[in-house]
Amino acid sequence: MLEDYEEFTPSQLKILEQFVTNTRGSIFVLRNLPEVIKGALFSRYSRSSLGLRSLLLKEFISNSDETGFDAITGHFAERSDDLNRQLVAIKKAQNFYDRILDGYGDDSIGELGGAHLAIENISMLAAKGIQDSRIGGSPLEKSTRYIYFDQKVKGEYLFYREPILMTSAYRSLYVNTCNMLFDTYAKLIPPLTSFMETKFPRDEETSKSAYAAALRAKVLDCLRGLLPASTLTNMGFYGNGRFFEYLIHKLHASNLAELQEIGKKSYEELFKVMPSFIRRAELSNKYHVAFAGYHEAVQTELKFLANLHASKSTGSTAQGVQLISFDPEAVYKVAAALLFPYCDKELQQLVEYTKLLSEEELGRILDAATQFRENRRQKSPRALEHANFTFEIVADFGAYRDLHRHRTLSQDRQILTCDNGYWTPPELVESNLITDYQAALDSAKEAYDTIAKELPEEAQYIVPMAYNIRWYFSVNLRALQWICELRSSAAGHPAYRLIAQQMAKEVARVEPQFERFFKFVDYEGYELGRLDQEQRKAEKFGLE
Repeated sequence: MLEDYEEFTPSQLKILEQFVTNTRGSIFVLRNLPEVIKGALFSRYSRSSLGLRSLLLKEFISNSDETGFDAITGHFAERSDDLNRQLVAIKKAQNFYDRILDGYGDDSIGELGGAHLAIENISMLAAKGIQDSRIGGSPLEKSTRYIYFDQKVKGEYLFYREPILMTSAYRSLYVNTCNMLFDTYAKLIPPLTSFMETKFPRDEETSKSAYAAALRAKVLDCLRGLLPASTLTNMGFYGNGRFFEYLIHKLHASNLAELQEIGKKSYEELFKVMPSFIRRAELSNKYHVAFAGYHEAVQTELKFLANLHASKSTGSTAQGVQLISFDPEAVYKVAAALLFPYCDKELQQLVEYTKLLSEEELGRILDAATQFRENRRQKSPRALEHANFTFEIVADFGAYRDLHRHRTLSQDRQILTCDNGYWTPPELVESNLITDYQAALDSAKEAYDTIAKELPEEAQYIVPMAYNIRWYFSVNLRALQWICELRSSAAGHPAYRLIAQQMAKEVARVEPQFERFFKFVDYEGYELGRLDQEQRKAEKFGLE
C-alpha cells in the first residue's frame, strides 16, 4: 500500500481536509480549488521537492497576501458577496499566477486546469465549427432524435438569424425558407408517427415508455433532414486550458460572424475562472494577432490555389464510402508491433520476419489480439495503430454531425452546399409523405443557389441536414475498430450505421486478415433500432 512520507500538524490537516480527498495516503484528489490555483499548483509541483499538499500549504495558503488564496477559495469568507470577492482576488493575484505558469512550464501546463462551458442557442453549423477542435475537449450536444425541434418562442421558430443575411437583400428569402422547412418538419410529425405505429405495433411485452421513446427516435431520425443548419442547439463540454485557448483563437479568426461572437463571449466567461490559461487568446494579445495573421494568410493562399487547380473538376455526388488510401504492408506492421513488447528484437526485424510467415501463422498472431475480446468496450492493443486508412465519404450532414465527434483521427470537410444531392428516408416513401419532404428540400436548394452566388459561407445556414456533404477520415485501425463497432450498433441512426458498416467492409476487402478485428460490427438492419435499449432502460427503472 502506498503511504505518504510527509507529516502535518493537526491544524494543517484541518486545512488540507478541505482541499484534498486524502491527507495521509500517497494518492489523493484535489477538491474545492479554482482552476487557476490547481493549474499553478501542478506547474510549480514539477519543479519542487515538496509533495503537493506541502506545496499547497507553503506557497499558496501561507502566502495568501500575494496569491489571494483565502479570497479566491472563499475558505475564510463568511460574507454573502463571496463570488465577487473571488473575482476581484483572482484579478489581483493574476501576476502571481501568470508568473508561475510562465516560469515553471510550457504550453502543456494549460492542460492542468479545465472548465465546463455551456454554449446555448447557437446554430448547428456553429456547433460543428466548435467541435472541429477535438483534442482536450469533450463535447455534448442537444440531440435531434430525442427532442422535437418544432417549438416556437414568441411566435418564431428557433433558428439563427445570421446578421449578414438579415441585413442583405436575401433577408426575406432566408427567413421564409427556414420557416418553410420548420413548418414541413412540424407538419409531418403526426402523420409519420401514425404510420410508424401501424407499421410497428407495440407488443404486450414491451413497455409503453420504451415503445414511445423508440418510436419518437424513429420519426425524428426520418425528419431531421428538414432542419436547416441554422437550427439552434445547445452545447456543453469540458475542456482544459490549452484546448480553450486554441479554440478561442480559431473562433476569433473565423469568417462567420456567429463564431466570432461565440469566441468573444467564451473568452469573457472563461476569463472569470481560468484567466491565466486563456490570456493569449485575447483579441489584442500579440499571440492572437500573430495567429490571426497566419490563419488568414493560409486560407487566402489555399483558396487561390484551389480555384486555380481544382475549379474545373467536379467530384462525384454519389452517396457512400471510398477507401482511397491504405498501406499494403500494414498487416505485417501490426503483427510485428503485437510481438514487439514480448521479445528483444528490433521492430523492423519483426516486420521482415512476419512477411515470411504463412497465412495461418500470421493469423494466429492477429487472433491473439482479438479472440479474447468479449465486447466492444474491451479495446485492442495499440499495435493496431500501425495500420492507417483514408476514407472519403459523401453522406448527409446529419450523419456527418454524428460521426464528426470522434477525436482520435484526422478529418476535414468541404463547405456545406446543396450541390451533392440529399438523403431520403425509405419510411417517407412507404408512408406516401415523400412529396412534402422533397418539395421542401428542393425549395431550399433554390434559395441556397440564389444566396450562394454572393454569400457562399453565409448560405450554409439555409442548407437542410438531409443534403450531402463530402469529407474524409484518415484513421488508424484501432480507432476505426472503435468507430465501426460503436456506430453500427442497433440503436444508431441508419445513415451513420451504414457508413460504419461500409468502412469495416472496405478494410476487410483490401486486407482480409483485418476482418477479425471488427467482430462486434453489427451488419443487421433494424426497424425500431432503439427499442431494445429503451426496453432495458424501462426495466431497470421500473417504467411502464
